[in-house]
Amino acid sequence: MIGDKRVAVVLPAYNAARTLRITYDEIPRDVVDDIILTDDASSDGTVEVALELGIHTIRHERNRGYGGNQKTCYRAALERGADIVVMLHPDYQYSPRLVTAMAAMLSSGHFDGVLGSRILGKSALSGGMPLYKYLANRALTATENLLLGVKLSEFHTGYRAWTREVLETLPLDACSDDFVFDNQMIAQMIHHGFRIGELSCPARYFAEASSINFSRSVVYGLGVLETAVRYRLNRMGVLGSPLFPALPTRSVSDKEISA
Repeated sequence: MIGDKRVAVVLPAYNAARTLRITYDEIPRDVVDDIILTDDASSDGTVEVALELGIHTIRHERNRGYGGNQKTCYRAALERGADIVVMLHPDYQYSPRLVTAMAAMLSSGHFDGVLGSRILGKSALSGGMPLYKYLANRALTATENLLLGVKLSEFHTGYRAWTREVLETLPLDACSDDFVFDNQMIAQMIHHGFRIGELSCPARYFAEASSINFSRSVVYGLGVLETAVRYRLNRMGVLGSPLFPALPTRSVSDKEISA
């Protein structure tokens, strides 16, 4: 716990047997109350390793995709009483030791969501990110900042943390079950007026770390652009979208008073 906030770490897993143990060993137990792994029909021994480690484990009988996996993770975390949920990839690409810092940013009351940014600390390329992915990251982020009206260092990190309020408010079932889920969730955060913080986060790129190939990256990039355009058209009143439902009219919210 941090303060009176119950902290859960969710691990959306797919063929993570070789890296799960080292990821698990670095999760800070002094603040984390619950660890949940959802296995997306892996073909390796991910479930066996998770059970051996004593992790609360959910297994999909069929592969539901990266976004579908997260939906299961978040539902389980809420059902098990989490107030703060940190989403950590079990492939050891991101440092589990930053869980405490991310959870603390949320428990402070200043933020509703936190992104672990590979760009703020300039560790993306030094950590092994392919150059084409880095350039695509920069171009997509610049476009999204313009269309979404924010200024984030990156939208494409896989290391994220959310408050319970965020997960109970956002219409996540309207989001894709594929990789663009992450991006759609940030756009929904902005649509709902939630506050997003960023934390510098080193990242590692190695054979066992999950990564999408070039063709899937292109599909993801197109989905990112589509999401940003749909958001802008929705804000202009030109095109409605289930991703961005109409919000109740309000004057000054409790969130704005406390900010």
